[in-house]
Amino acid sequence: MFAHNKRLQYTVRVTESNPGLANLMLEQFGGPQGELAAACRYFNQYLGEDDPGRRDMLIDIATEELSHLEVIGTIIAMLNKGAKGRLSEAVDSEADMYRQISGYGNGSHVTQVLYGGGPPYTNSGGQLWNAGYIDTIGDPAADLRSNIAAESRAKIVYERLIALTDDPGVKDALGFLMTREIAHQQSFEKALYSIQPNFPPGKLAGKAEFTNVYFNMSTGDGDARGPWNSEPTFEVREATPAVDGGSGLPEVTMEKGDLAVAEKMAVRLQSDVTVDPVTGAMLGMGGLDANGTAATGADASPGMAPQAAKENAMMQAQSGTREPPLAATTKA
Repeated sequence: MFAHNKRLQYTVRVTESNPGLANLMLEQFGGPQGELAAACRYFNQYLGEDDPGRRDMLIDIATEELSHLEVIGTIIAMLNKGAKGRLSEAVDSEADMYRQISGYGNGSHVTQVLYGGGPPYTNSGGQLWNAGYIDTIGDPAADLRSNIAAESRAKIVYERLIALTDDPGVKDALGFLMTREIAHQQSFEKALYSIQPNFPPGKLAGKAEFTNVYFNMSTGDGDARGPWNSEPTFEVREATPAVDGGSGLPEVTMEKGDLAVAEKMAVRLQSDVTVDPVTGAMLGMGGLDANGTAATGADASPGMAPQAAKENAMMQAQSGTREPPLAATTKA
């Protein structure tokens, strides 16, 4: 069950109305790195978790993220208070009101007009929150790494929001939210490394001959070495095709009936490289000369494609004598 305490987890103090800043704060309300996404992500993982310790941690943090959603939502609503009142009571002229809630880098007029100054579930650009932000895969080693990355991204966004305001109360509340991202990262790190082994995620170890190979896929000036692509951890190889020792060409084994149909389709759709077809672009340039070449500019004059070319194309299409491009074998 859930229960709610009407007092916030952290006291919010806002000294002045600032609808533009409120709009930027939406990034942490309904954005991909925001508190709603975090709460839903960890709640989803909690429901699917079997380990009692991780399960308890996930529901604790998920519930705290809902408290953070309430804090950031309260900041947004308080920053919008003045503009909301003026707009609702029409105390300013239309032009003055519009200038106050809009302007370069300030999309808060959308928030004010559509949502009445309340925090919508959108990011700062107005994109609606969506469940695609929840990237749970159901493997603890993978999900905990994703959680660590999500908390890291959220901390960076909070840092940038703190740098945008000189309101001491807003800075203080945002500093608390940013700090809790650090705490959650540490909890997720401890939970991850309590699983031994935890790498690679999942059960399968991978192909031993490629696990510690680094392919130098981008060559030229700028090639660099570091611990991410150096011995003794990695064997560095230049980019080559067919690293498995095969041909590098796709192969498929099909039933005889399926192969016949596929070959028939391939013949029907095969390009004819023996003709130079007349195209709409060529006709649009003003016609063709005696050799079937498009004329342009002053030389352009109405014309027709050579009859021989037409007949050749028709014969090729009807004969079906071209070799099919599909390489396949049939099952014995």
